[in-house]
Amino acid sequence: MYLYLPIAEVSVNLFVIFGMGGVVGILSGMFGVGGGFLMTPLLIFYGIPPIVAVATEANQIVASSISGAFAHWRRKAVDFKMGTILLIGGIIGSFIGIELFVFLKNLGQIDLIISLSYVILLGSIGTLIFIEGMRSMIAHRNETLIQVKKHKDRTWVHSLPMRIRFKKSGLYISIIPPIVIGIAVGIMASIMGVGGGFIMVPAMIYLLRMPTNVVIGTSLYQIIFVTSLVTILHAYENQTVDVMLAMILMSGGVVGAQIGAALGHKLKAEQLRFLLGILILAVCAKMLIELAVEPKDIYMITDAIR
Repeated sequence: MYLYLPIAEVSVNLFVIFGMGGVVGILSGMFGVGGGFLMTPLLIFYGIPPIVAVATEANQIVASSISGAFAHWRRKAVDFKMGTILLIGGIIGSFIGIELFVFLKNLGQIDLIISLSYVILLGSIGTLIFIEGMRSMIAHRNETLIQVKKHKDRTWVHSLPMRIRFKKSGLYISIIPPIVIGIAVGIMASIMGVGGGFIMVPAMIYLLRMPTNVVIGTSLYQIIFVTSLVTILHAYENQTVDVMLAMILMSGGVVGAQIGAALGHKLKAEQLRFLLGILILAVCAKMLIELAVEPKDIYMITDAIR
């Protein structure tokens, strides 16, 4: 069953798009990521214009994140205080990111920037998560060969000023690092169409030393509001949000997030990190190939999206 998308100006298979939303929803519930790092490249591969994919994907991220966050809230695995601090930074970053998006779009370089940003970020983050997950799995098997740092260990983050107590996470740290992380996530959400969970989750675990059991729910809580703001800003500034495409993606995402949340609680933390690292590296490799291989049609004439 094919459906014509008015904003993207392409026809798509309804069931394929619904399936994409469902798969990304499962990942959202399992790993605490919005899923944009996977969905946006998939939409681009499927033929959706990059600027439409970035703006529209934010809607699906919101739906999956709400569903996943609710599932984790029922398990009392959300630190709302930490999530609110991250949200403040995310709002600031969203406005900065939208201005950068408009500037790059006017230069005619936004498609290239989106692709290069994915390759660089996914490659670096995916490698770090994969290595850490592998080390944790080896340490778990050998029990004595590798000593993994506990999240309670003190780092330079704990010596910064403006410290407050986060009872749910058992932390007493400065609000500066969470705000900076939030700003970075907000900028990425605006430019790349991602929730930023693949950056935020590792930062919360390894930088802020938050317990793994509250990281995913807290990440999804922040993603809900940041991506909602990004969607509104994109619709106002660029008029590139395809509502029809967004509704199909959201339908699949809501169902998938519930399944993912249930699966995530059955897997060990090191297994989740290992699987997430493999997934991120696979998407990075696909995008790198797309950039490196010469396209069949070097020149293409299309109508500009207004």
